[in-house]
This record gives sequence, structure tokens and C-alpha cells, in this order.
Amino acid sequence: MASFPGNNTSLPSTALDSRSVFITRTYSHVVGGILGFVLIELALFESGVATDIARFMLGFNWLWIMGAFMLTGWLATRTAQTSTSIGMQYFAYAMYVIAEALIFVPLLFIANMKAPGAIDSATLVTCLGAGGLMFVAHRTRKDFTFLRAILMWGGVLALIAIIGGAVFGLQMGTWFSVLMIGFAGAAVLYDTSNVIHRYPEDRYVSAAMQLFASIALMFWYVLRLIMGSRN
Repeated sequence: MASFPGNNTSLPSTALDSRSVFITRTYSHVVGGILGFVLIELALFESGVATDIARFMLGFNWLWIMGAFMLTGWLATRTAQTSTSIGMQYFAYAMYVIAEALIFVPLLFIANMKAPGAIDSATLVTCLGAGGLMFVAHRTRKDFTFLRAILMWGGVLALIAIIGGAVFGLQMGTWFSVLMIGFAGAAVLYDTSNVIHRYPEDRYVSAAMQLFASIALMFWYVLRLIMGSRN
């Protein structure tokens, strides 16, 4: 998690206008990332390439795929946050969306095969959940910086649990998906709060990327939970 300058809740009108432009740019880039993700998935599944990718990736322990999902998000967002070059931020965001689309393939493939309708349900739940949390952050204007330490330690513990499960053959069941949905919800609140109050205004691409990553995390575990409930 990156650190940002102090809160800017008491700003003159010109600064508030500038912040509004930044927030609009950030959310437009979040939408752009989601659309890019959807288009990549459609291209992969329509072409049949997704089947080959899914069969190859499912040859590995499923928990390693989950670990790769989390690690990819951390590395990409870290790159975007630490880069002062707008071009590098765009590059990191594009690479992250592509990587996420590939990592999601086996989960979407299984959902299509074994749980028809689960993807649509997960999409609706994620939109309502993430949208509701973002609305709360904007409505209350509360600074959720205190969540930073919780998210850092929670992320480390989740990654350790996934690696431990892969090594020792443990199954991450319903309880783990529920906890991770809660973790993703906290991340959405934290990221939205930073968009409102703390992100430097030249980092709208990295801000969008961070929020996209949290929404993708929520979608991943909501879909897993719904799939599990239909088995």
C-alpha cells in the first residue's frame, strides 16, 4: 500500500475543481480497465483459446493460480504507484489488465461449465457491493487510512494461507472466500478514500489501477463463493 500526502478536505474552489477532474479521470480509467478486461475475455472465449489456456493452467494446483492472482496485483500496482512516468503507469495498467484476464480464464471456464448463470450473478453482486462501498466513501467523506495496516497484514496472511494450502494440500473453502470478500470490500473503501483525499493528481492511472485491482479481487471471490454454493 502506498503512502500519500495529507488530507485535502479543506481546499479552495479551484483546488476542489482540480480534484473533481482527477476523480473523474480516475473513474473513467477504472471503467476503461473493466471494459478492456471484458473484451479480452470475450476474444479468448469466442476464439476458443480460453479452453487451451484453462486446461493448461488447471494442470497446476488451483491454489497456485490464486496466489499468482494476488501477487500479480501487488507487483503491478506497486509499479504504477512508484512510477512518475504517465507512460509507465499506462503500461503497467495495460499489462495488469491482460494478466488478470489470463488468470481469470480457468475460473470463468469452470463457471461456464459447471455453474451456469454464476458469472452474471457474481457480476451483479460485485457491482452492487463495490458501488455501494464507493458511494459510502463519497457520501461520508470519511478518511479510511486506518485500513492500510489491516489490508497490509491481511494480504500477507492471505498469501501465506494460499501458499500453505498449496504446499500441504489444504482446501480453501467457503469461509476463506467470505473473508476475502470482506478484505476486498475494505480495499475498495481504502482505495476510494485515497482517490477522494490523498492520491497525487498526476497519478490518476495508478489510482484507477488500484481500484480496479480491488474490484477484480471482490469479483474473483464472489464468483468462487457462488460457484461453491451451486455445487
